[in-house]
Amino acid sequence: MPQFSVNPTRFDPYKNFKFRVKWDGRYVAGVSKISALKRTTEVVEHREGGDPSMVRRSPGRTKFEPITLERGMTHDTEFEKWAGKVWKFGAGLGAEASLADFRKDIIIDMYNEAGQLVLSYKVYRCWVSEYAVAIPELDANTNPVTMIEFIKLENEGWERDTSVTEPKEPTI
Repeated sequence: MPQFSVNPTRFDPYKNFKFRVKWDGRYVAGVSKISALKRTTEVVEHREGGDPSMVRRSPGRTKFEPITLERGMTHDTEFEKWAGKVWKFGAGLGAEASLADFRKDIIIDMYNEAGQLVLSYKVYRCWVSEYAVAIPELDANTNPVTMIEFIKLENEGWERDTSVTEPKEPTI
């Protein structure tokens, strides 16, 4: 059976270098790395009183691991603004957190090599639990992007957007 129904001659999976992140209806500039979406369900062991030698297993609580987003420093302030909704230094007593809107749903879109949308995930009720700006040793004799901005997003679940279907890949 082919791995791709619309493009049956494709044998390689999608590469992971074309993606975008959206919140508040806008794509966020410069995101270069996203951690994996991970869900874990606890295992609950139990047994019947008359059968001491047999352990049975059932699913327990499910939790969704935090997601990290990284990007090189830009003039886009979206990471910092969102982190400020959870805790704003110097905002005054009772105004440090924006309880009404510190959670956001985000969308992670993935594209094939031709720039066509191939997969999309919705991540629900995210909030920033960690924000960092990594300013390394500054060295005028190097050229890598080393000033990194980072946020860690707690979330309450994610799902694949099934309205995004496999596109017909173009031929040259």
